[in-house]
Amino acid sequence: MNRRTPIYEGKAKQLFEGPEPGTLIQHFKDDATAFNNAKKGVINGKGVINNRISEYIMLRLQEIGIPTHFIRTLNMREQLVKAVEIVPLEVIVRNVAAGSFSTRFGVEEGAQLPYPIIEFCLKNDKLGDPIVAPEIVIAFQWAQPNELEDITSMALRINDFLSGLFLGVGIKLVDFKIEFGRFYEGNTVQIILADEISPDCCRLWDIKTGEKMDKDRFRRDLGKVEEAYREVAHRLGVLPGNEVKEEVKKIAKTRKKGK
Repeated sequence: MNRRTPIYEGKAKQLFEGPEPGTLIQHFKDDATAFNNAKKGVINGKGVINNRISEYIMLRLQEIGIPTHFIRTLNMREQLVKAVEIVPLEVIVRNVAAGSFSTRFGVEEGAQLPYPIIEFCLKNDKLGDPIVAPEIVIAFQWAQPNELEDITSMALRINDFLSGLFLGVGIKLVDFKIEFGRFYEGNTVQIILADEISPDCCRLWDIKTGEKMDKDRFRRDLGKVEEAYREVAHRLGVLPGNEVKEEVKKIAKTRKKGK
């Protein structure tokens, strides 16, 4: 097995040098974190599921003209992606009051918002990823005005598309977090969607029961986390057969041997 050059390791993914210039390999881990890394754990098979869900969504978004970093899937846990310069912002789109939004504004969780609300957070774990106003983003040159305009426009388009996509499989898109990057090609630079879209970064509720089908099950110790992730993948039709169960069995055996 060839050694790969690591580029970056985050809470849920690793990036390695890609096989071609301007590419990276994005590896999805089973590690789970919450509350700015204060809570840590493992969700068996999560990396496989998130890889498949994110691939599916990225491809669908490309079909409607949203530029993304996704190139192709390499295996059950890895994607080949374009190398980008990440804009240091987490872009949160909210349709329904939930989580910290409900706490900050005293709004009952589950209350429908009058229209999608976009919040920007500075990507800085040491500072706790603080919410920042667009004026601050521009003042500190984390993004240029035209870039922020592109990001906002794409975020709303993505929200419209994902809301319909999930609605079609009986899931309510409550909110989600996305990231963008600068893709350099020759003398041009383009803002494109990066990172991932999965139950790790979306709040997804079953329309009929209101059951949470995302990482909130891990955050709030609700149990059946793996089952919820698998159910989202199943409804989207991206997880044929029992490959995740088989992958989980292999992981469990490997970890048992390592004890």
